[in-house]
Amino acid sequence: MKERTSQLLYAYWNDVRGDRVAPRRFDIEPSRITGILPETFILERLSRAEYVFRLAGTRICELFGREFRGANLMTMLEEADREALDRVLESICREGAAGVLTLEARDRLERMVRLEMLLLPLVHTGLEISRVLGSLAVSAAPAWLGQEPVVSLRLKTFNLVWPDGRPHALLERTDRQSPFLRGPRHSRIVHSERRSFRVYEGGLSTSETPPSKP
Repeated sequence: MKERTSQLLYAYWNDVRGDRVAPRRFDIEPSRITGILPETFILERLSRAEYVFRLAGTRICELFGREFRGANLMTMLEEADREALDRVLESICREGAAGVLTLEARDRLERMVRLEMLLLPLVHTGLEISRVLGSLAVSAAPAWLGQEPVVSLRLKTFNLVWPDGRPHALLERTDRQSPFLRGPRHSRIVHSERRSFRVYEGGLSTSETPPSKP
């Protein structure tokens, strides 16, 4: 994580989490992150293809020139990038990972700004992770930003961070396993048809793995 917003949100989430795989949705107190609230959001997982915004900060809405409540994160990225985003979100919801994404956003004139997105698991009800706490921060704001909304997003890099240095088997095939059980300790590099990405132990990693073919 390179951006201060990401680092602050991760540190707060990790503190609230304690020794659990993920904190509960209502453990999150907005008053403790007031300085970064305009850049934070909460997603609800409706299905593997639907992660809809329940809350979105004002800076995020201003960046895109639109209201986000009810919008599906999966459809915001170019179609070619959705498989990679799907894998990241599945690791978050099934294994308790934190996801760090580097995105390129462009306005209608094809001017580009780089963004960092952080995605963190939350338990809403029961034992399943069905909410995602996130932030979206601008890496370096160009002069035109704020005058024109961005209209497209491309995924450039994506990393997973294991807060406890290990993945957690949150859900078995029966979807009955508790999200508080521990999985084996290891780290790995995961490959898909289009990309590869490195899984990191611990948190606040500054490394990136660019997209590449296996």
